[in-house]
Amino acid sequence: MTSLRELGFTELPEILGEERTFSADGWWLDGDLVEAVVVAVAPAGAGEDGVEPRAGTADAAARYGIDLVDLAARRSLTGRAGESTVLDLPRPLPGQSFGWETLPARLVIVGVGDGGPAAMRIAGSAVCRAVAGLDTVATTVVSGRDDAALTAFLEGYWLTAYRGPRLAQAPRPGEPPAGRLVLLGYAGTADQLGTARIAAEATSRARFLAATPSNIKNPAWFADRARELAADLPVQVEDHDSAWLRRNGLGALLAVGSGSATPPRLVTVTYSPRKGSGRTVALVGKGITFDTGGISIKPRDAMVGMKTDMSGAAAVLATVLAAAQLELPHRVVGVLPLAENAVGAASYRPGDIVRAYDGTSIEVSNTDAEGRMVLADAMAWVRATAQPDVLVDVATLTGAATLGLGRTHAALYSTDDALGQALVAAGEASGEAAWRMPLVESYRASLDSDVADIAHQSRDPHISGGSITAALFLQHFAGDTPWAHLDIAGAGRATKARHEVPEGPTGYGARLLLRWLTDLS
Repeated sequence: MTSLRELGFTELPEILGEERTFSADGWWLDGDLVEAVVVAVAPAGAGEDGVEPRAGTADAAARYGIDLVDLAARRSLTGRAGESTVLDLPRPLPGQSFGWETLPARLVIVGVGDGGPAAMRIAGSAVCRAVAGLDTVATTVVSGRDDAALTAFLEGYWLTAYRGPRLAQAPRPGEPPAGRLVLLGYAGTADQLGTARIAAEATSRARFLAATPSNIKNPAWFADRARELAADLPVQVEDHDSAWLRRNGLGALLAVGSGSATPPRLVTVTYSPRKGSGRTVALVGKGITFDTGGISIKPRDAMVGMKTDMSGAAAVLATVLAAAQLELPHRVVGVLPLAENAVGAASYRPGDIVRAYDGTSIEVSNTDAEGRMVLADAMAWVRATAQPDVLVDVATLTGAATLGLGRTHAALYSTDDALGQALVAAGEASGEAAWRMPLVESYRASLDSDVADIAHQSRDPHISGGSITAALFLQHFAGDTPWAHLDIAGAGRATKARHEVPEGPTGYGARLLLRWLTDLS
């Protein structure tokens, strides 16, 4: 099977912290010539014109003998986060001198806005684009920043450096890769750099897995990649095949995968800390490796992006791996119900009644509502086997969530207010926003069935809250366990690149969940 490296998966570029400033002699760092210097400006204060220099900008201006604030104003910079301009310095004629011959020949000015985490994440993305193709770059943008702003800047740089899978023989078109970034005046620690890198790696892994085409990516391939990625970590991977699913009564997952030539799997990835007495957390991620809609087949245009319908499983896998890298004190059980929702002679049908792991009979009305089916089995199974203290599921579940919230926020549902609030806060801190949605009690009756314990879609044409009724269905399988559901149908896929978010799969959820686990007490 094709490995991630064969598909072009690469490590993130190197970022180093340096205490030195512009007063240091020479521009060689660890033997490498610095090719560019990046400095920051911000919007001017009330009643003032132009831009304000940030830490290190005045020092750079003094070293070069150039009024960088005036240069920024001439190029119409306002200091807004993500604005940038590049100045390539000329070399003097023989016998002449400008005074900057021994300094890096490129200066980059970037706006940092209010300097908060959101603005710094955008600034990091802008820096990555502005210096693409250079081997070594030095910047003072993070000098004096607090931890949250520094982490956001690093994530913005690393996430923008991400490149998806590529199987073409020709070189990749577009921007060259990002190079080594040196943080001048860095006051943080190696641990802080490492933590930010692990978070960015988690998102990059989730993106890459979701972007892999489905002629390569099927349930068996995904299971193999879980083992490959966990090989050097204290993470146990268990891969259960369709025979095991049948023996153990996971009828909903079996039904969804019944029409495919590649049978469904249930993969668990479990991180158990070596020390600490934290909580047991179950994370369940929807893992539909391609979604045709089944017999309730999708239109062609709606099917094009369905290789990303396992983005929830990718985010969960990436989160468990990152939790192990960070040695968090909690036991984290990731459950990946994997299936291809295909059309075949054995496909499940509208009108079928399917029995889930916990014995619940489910009336099927639309085979394109398959995500909630595989989640139902996985949630019921992990509740019974791992007995978690808390359960969170992540899924590209409903178009209704996208209609309500667009593509910047996930729809968040929870039976526990503290859990819901903690996930919203983690989303704000990580740059992966979530919006709390209601579990409307009066909608629950729309899932009543005359022939089964529950219908998997609303049977009331007057209730159109599709994201809400899907969450109410899943709540049945959460039981009494504190539970949250992240519907990432919008946030998990981007129709256009913007700042650190690429077009296509975004990797949404990995950083949010990791931040939540880090803060969990």
